[in-house]
Amino acid sequence: MTTRSPTPARDGFAIVRSMPTRWMDNDHYGHVNNVTYYSYFDTAVNGWLIEATGTDIRELASIGIVAETSCRFLKELSFPETVEAGLAVERIGRSSVVYRIALFREHEPDAAAIGRFVHVYVDAATRGVVPIPDLIRAAVESLPAATGTQQ
Repeated sequence: MTTRSPTPARDGFAIVRSMPTRWMDNDHYGHVNNVTYYSYFDTAVNGWLIEATGTDIRELASIGIVAETSCRFLKELSFPETVEAGLAVERIGRSSVVYRIALFREHEPDAAAIGRFVHVYVDAATRGVVPIPDLIRAAVESLPAATGTQQ
């Protein structure tokens, strides 16, 4: 038997990005479909990277690809709501970044979902693994570290 770590609270994240849910996010059961949470993670991380670097990261010679992602679902989200994604960094390696993401309903203190999102940097042309670009590393190093364990 394993013990779950405490659910992260909104005030544990210095960076919080807002995203509206969309009509198409809901499934037949009336809540946001589980696969859509991963889209929110991707949007939160990459949107933040674009803002933090002031660059269209898609145009860099080295790009971050998602090598791993996971989600622990805690509460339902549904359209029409605004989702707020808290971002923190778990680990910065030579060629990878591990992000911790918590999704919140707008203005709610407790997370609706907790995610882990791993970017591995590769050469845009060859897809060979490369070091994290300096521009990305500087931005990520400015992101506060995650506290506690994830799942």
